[in-house]
Amino acid sequence: MPRFRCIPVDTATAERFRRTGQDDRGNTLRRRTADGNGGFPCRHCLQLAKAGEAMLLGSYDLPAPRGIYWTPSPVFLHADPCPRYDMADEVAPIIRANPLVSVRAYDAEDQCLYDLGQVCSGREAEAPLARALDDPRTRFVNIHTARPGCLLARVERA
Repeated sequence: MPRFRCIPVDTATAERFRRTGQDDRGNTLRRRTADGNGGFPCRHCLQLAKAGEAMLLGSYDLPAPRGIYWTPSPVFLHADPCPRYDMADEVAPIIRANPLVSVRAYDAEDQCLYDLGQVCSGREAEAPLARALDDPRTRFVNIHTARPGCLLARVERA
């Protein structure tokens, strides 16, 4: 598999959400307390929230794909600042911890490459991710929760 990075929500967006209390759609962020059962994956540090941590829930405008396949996504962020995830060649913890993910590859024109898409356990995401990144048509991969469809992380070649 080529070298890769899981790309989290950028720090400026996370700080804007925390500072303004509003998401990308103008909604008031919802404040939740994590219960420690894995349902609160932070899209900035790409870690699961620990029990008792304050989380913000809001709508995030995905930077890609654009056009036909563009969609906003519900995301959780830690209410307090957290370090931005910055690891190479590692499937992010929130992906591995998710029981069912959807691996979605896109080409240079932001078209979904249906033949590379796969739904699997997050613990098994490395194989479909490698398949997508090994394909020369793939520009990036978005990994979503398979049931609600929320973005977990974008993946790009390093």
